[in-house]
Amino acid sequence: MNQAARALLAVGIVAAAVPATAAAPSADPNLYLEQVDGARALTKVKAWNAATRAVLENQPGFADYRAKALALLSTNQKIAEPDQILGEKVLNFWQDEQHPRGIWRVSPLSAFASGKPEWRTLLDIDAMSRADNKKWVFKGATCLSPAYVDCLVSLSNGGGDAVEVREFDLAKAQFIEGGFFLPTAKSDVSWAGPDALFVGTDFGPGTLTDSGYPRVAKLWRRGTKLTGATKLAEGEKSDVSVSAYTMVDGDRTWPIVNRAMDFYHHKISHLADSGQLIPSPLPDDADIVDVLDGRVVASLKTSWEGRPAGALVAYSIPDLLAGKAPAIETVLVPNEHQAVEEVSASKSKLWVKYLEDVSGRLTALTRAADGSWSASPVALPDKSTIHLNAAAGSADLAFATVEGMLTPPTLYRVEPAAQPAPIQALPPQFDASNMVVEQHFATSPDGTKIPYFLVHRKDVTGPVPVLMHAYGGFEVAQTPSYLVHEPYRSGPLALFWVEQGNAYVLANIRGGGEYGPKWHNAVLRENRQKAYDDLYAVAGDLIARGITQNGRIAVSGRSNGGLLASVAITQHPDLFGGAIIGSPLVDMKRYSHLLAGASWMGEYGNPDIPGDWAFISKYSPYQNLKRGVDYPVPFIYTSTRDDRVHPGHARKLAARLENYGDKFFYDEAIEGGHAAGIVPEEDAQRVALEAVYLNLVLPQQAPAVTPTERGR
Repeated sequence: MNQAARALLAVGIVAAAVPATAAAPSADPNLYLEQVDGARALTKVKAWNAATRAVLENQPGFADYRAKALALLSTNQKIAEPDQILGEKVLNFWQDEQHPRGIWRVSPLSAFASGKPEWRTLLDIDAMSRADNKKWVFKGATCLSPAYVDCLVSLSNGGGDAVEVREFDLAKAQFIEGGFFLPTAKSDVSWAGPDALFVGTDFGPGTLTDSGYPRVAKLWRRGTKLTGATKLAEGEKSDVSVSAYTMVDGDRTWPIVNRAMDFYHHKISHLADSGQLIPSPLPDDADIVDVLDGRVVASLKTSWEGRPAGALVAYSIPDLLAGKAPAIETVLVPNEHQAVEEVSASKSKLWVKYLEDVSGRLTALTRAADGSWSASPVALPDKSTIHLNAAAGSADLAFATVEGMLTPPTLYRVEPAAQPAPIQALPPQFDASNMVVEQHFATSPDGTKIPYFLVHRKDVTGPVPVLMHAYGGFEVAQTPSYLVHEPYRSGPLALFWVEQGNAYVLANIRGGGEYGPKWHNAVLRENRQKAYDDLYAVAGDLIARGITQNGRIAVSGRSNGGLLASVAITQHPDLFGGAIIGSPLVDMKRYSHLLAGASWMGEYGNPDIPGDWAFISKYSPYQNLKRGVDYPVPFIYTSTRDDRVHPGHARKLAARLENYGDKFFYDEAIEGGHAAGIVPEEDAQRVALEAVYLNLVLPQQAPAVTPTERGR
C-alpha cells in the first residue's frame, strides 16, 4: 500500500495499541464484544463505524458508486422468478425502488407461463413495517395443499433467523384473526392437515439444542394451546435440531420426522397414520431432495450399496410403511466432472440441475415401470449458470433462469419434448462488449486442479489489481452470476471493479459443491487447510500468468468465506493487499458456543476436544494474529442482528487488530441478520464503501516495495 493510503488509514482508524512489553492477560479482554446489545460493545462498534465512514465516505467517487449501485439494485428491470408454484398459483417476492422491503404477490400459473403474469399483491412489507413501527423482513411461507389458500407466513423483525409465524388467507390477502400464531423463535412449522401443524419451536427450558434450534417436534391441533401439543419426537441436546414436516406428492402428502445429529447426519423416519415412526433405509448422511409418485428421492453424500457419493437414489414409501424392505432404485449417477445441485419434481418428471466443470446443465428424468430412470437433457445455453427455480405439481412444467457473468438472466419455461421457451429476459445492465470471461485451473499443493473464473477488460494488458471471491464450505458451489450480482451481498462491486480496468476472480476451491460431495469431504475438519491452500494456488496462478502481482490481490468472502478471508491475511499477509471480510467466523475456539455455531462442528470439528483444537488452532484467525506483522488492511462487515454467525466474531477481529496497532475498516449494520442488509439503500452503501476501500488499498500503480519488504 502506498504512503498516502496509509496516512489516510492512520487518520481514519486510530488504534489503541497495547505496548509490546505488556503482559498478555490470562482471559480474553475482548469477550465483552460478544454481548450483542451491550452498552460497552455498541459504543465501540459506533466508534469504529464512524471512523470508517469519516475516511471512506470522503474518498473520490464514493457518492457516484453509491448512486449507481442503488440504481442497479432497486431497478424494476429484473427477473420475476417463481419462488413457489402451488397448484395453479405462482408466488413471488419482489423488491424495487418503490418497495425496498418488498411485496409478496401471486399470479395465475397460466399467465406467468405465457410471460404475462397477472400479479396480485398479498403483503406489502414496507406498509406493514410503517404500520407496526417494526423493521419486518419477509422470510417465506408454507401453504396447505391442495387448495393452497391457508398459509403460514414467517416474519423477522430486523432480518435475523428467528421469526414470528402468522396464519394468512391467500384468497383474502389478509392475516386470519385468531389463527395459528407462533411468537418469535427459530421455529420449524409445516401443515399436518387443515387444522393441525407440525411444530418445532422454543417450548420452554430444555426444548432447544445447543445450536439454538428445536429439540422437540410436536403435533399442534387448532383450538388447543401450544402447551398441550402432542410430542412426536425428541432429540439430544447436542443434536442440531429435530423437525417434522410434510412432503407434497400430487394429491397426497407424506409426513417425515428428521433428527439432525450434526450438519450432515440425520435420522430420518416416516410417520405412519398410526403415529408410529418407521426408520428410512437411507444412510444417515443422505439428504431427501423431493418425492415423486410415492417415492422418496435422496442424494448420497458417501458411497452406499455400490452407488457412489453424489448419486440420486429412490425408494417406495408405501412399501416401507407396509413393512416391506423397499427396493433401492438408482436415479442418476454423475461422472467425475459433474455434481447434482438442485432437484424438483413436477407431475411425473424429476428435474435435475447439475454442474459440469462448474457450468450448469438441466435434465428431466422419467421412471419406467421396471424401476429404471432415463434422462432427457434440456437444451439451455452452454457455459452458463442455471437456476432451477420451481416445478409445477399439476403439470410437467418447470422454470429455470440462465445467466453468465456478462450475460443478463433469462427466465425459461421448460417442458418435456419441447424447446425451452424464454418468457422474460433482463436487458443488459452494462456494456460488456469490451469484457471477457475465462476459466482456468490452478494446481493445489496436493496436485488437485482448482477451477476459477476470471473477468477483465479486453483492452487491459499487464498486471492489474485483482478482487478474488471464494467460499469453500458446506458443499455450496460458487457459480458465476451476472456481474451486477457478484459477489454475494456486494451487488455490483465486481462490475465497478472490472469497468475500471481491474480483474475479478471467482475461485471454486474445495469445500464447496462444485464437484459434489467429494469436493466438500476433502476439506472437512482436520483437512481444512486444503481449502486455504487452494485459494493460495489460485492467487499463485494469477501471478504466474502475469495477471497480477504479490500484494495486489484483495480476497473477499462472507460467513464461512469470511473465515477464509481472515485466514488468508493471517497466513499469507505478503500475498494479499486487502480483504473484504463479511459476517465472518473468526474465533474458532469460541465459535461452537456462539448462536448456531454448535451446528457446524461436523464441518470444522469441536474446539473443546483437545484433538480437534489441535488442528483448528493452526488456522483460527483470532488466535493466529501476531503483533508486529504488516497485515493487509481489511474491510470487516457484519450485522448486529445476525443471529446465525455471532457479530462478536467480526468485532473481536477488529478489536485484536486495534490492540496490536493494526489498521482496519469496520461496518456493522444494525439490521439485516446474516445477510447484513435488507433494503437496497443499505447494500448500495456497503458497495460504495467497499469500492472506495479497494481503490485505496489496491491502487492501479504497482507496489513501490517488494513483497519480501512488505511482509517484514
